[in-house]
Amino acid sequence: MTGRGLVSRGLVIGIVGAAAIVTLRPALADGDKTERNFAGSIQLDYLAVPTEDVARNIGAFDAATVEASLKVTQDFGDNLSASVKLCYGCHGFETAMAFFDLRVADELSFRVGRFTPQFGAFPVRSDTANHRTSDKPLPYDMGRMLRMNDFNLGILPSPWVDNGIELAGAHFFSQAVQLDYAASAIGGPRAGTDASDFDYKQSRSGEAYYVDNNSRPSFTGRVALNVVHDRTIVTAGVSGMAGTYDPANRLKYQIVGADLQVEISRVFLRAEYLVRRTQMALTDDPVARFKYGPGKNGKYDPYFLKSGWYAELEAPLTDRIDLIGRWDGLRRQGNVLRTSALREDSALLRYTLGTSVRIKGATRVKLSGEFYDFSDFDDEIAVHLALVGAL
Repeated sequence: MTGRGLVSRGLVIGIVGAAAIVTLRPALADGDKTERNFAGSIQLDYLAVPTEDVARNIGAFDAATVEASLKVTQDFGDNLSASVKLCYGCHGFETAMAFFDLRVADELSFRVGRFTPQFGAFPVRSDTANHRTSDKPLPYDMGRMLRMNDFNLGILPSPWVDNGIELAGAHFFSQAVQLDYAASAIGGPRAGTDASDFDYKQSRSGEAYYVDNNSRPSFTGRVALNVVHDRTIVTAGVSGMAGTYDPANRLKYQIVGADLQVEISRVFLRAEYLVRRTQMALTDDPVARFKYGPGKNGKYDPYFLKSGWYAELEAPLTDRIDLIGRWDGLRRQGNVLRTSALREDSALLRYTLGTSVRIKGATRVKLSGEFYDFSDFDDEIAVHLALVGAL
């Protein structure tokens, strides 16, 4: 790392640390409407892959890894607030948010800065203390799945952090029925010239600068309906994202998703489906670039489809113990580079059974076993053991 990079990271850490210290000061004088809040979570997870001698050989971050997030929010009265969040994971330190919110009314608010745009249901609980398994569902995986390099992670790694502006609001039809919406313009996914898929490192690396790579924004949107009846809450939503991801502004992508969550007392049933259509650069010599030849019309199809899904049931066994069952998967359809180990139609199914045990306060132990069913590789077994705490 360059000296400049070390200084930049030092400044970020210093700013967040100073903000955290500020939150520990005595309450503000009467009449001051500002209010500061500090929150965070830390997880140490150990991943074992008993079916492999060295799991790194199949593209897995096995053994021990740490994920942490620290967030400070400052309220300036009833209509304006600012938030800064620092996260740490396999990618190192990252500014996960630095934005301000301006609330005009329930139906209209503005978010400006660096944030996670509203897309899908899982990202709102992507912090490690907010979900009961050590890793994330495959559509939103960010480095914890096996053979992540072969599949190039999930559909849209969570939390997806970007620069931009977002308009959002909520309309209350009654106390039981609420409609939420959000629309944003962000920098969007990135890749290099003549790309065949997203390059997630470019979105997380300060060495490449945190700026849009093609001078064109990507657009996202989400609409969700919430219905409350007695102890039951049902939320259904649809999301979309579209734009270009290469420096020449030629390679297009579109992502659509649908999600459903049913909460009955402390029992949660969640399901979500995402599909991404991505354009690849054919270049002047597609014969040398791709594993498969042209279609029946004699032309190469420049697009591939990548879909991902999960269905999850979370239920309490006792006041301290929760049980989790999840089925998730990924499927990629379309031509692949000659260097890829995937076929023209490749899939992954994963079955997870786990438990989360509350030790004291917000401290928990997570234990889960996973069975990976690959269409193109040998099946694998993974075991997670994690300790997580919330501040």
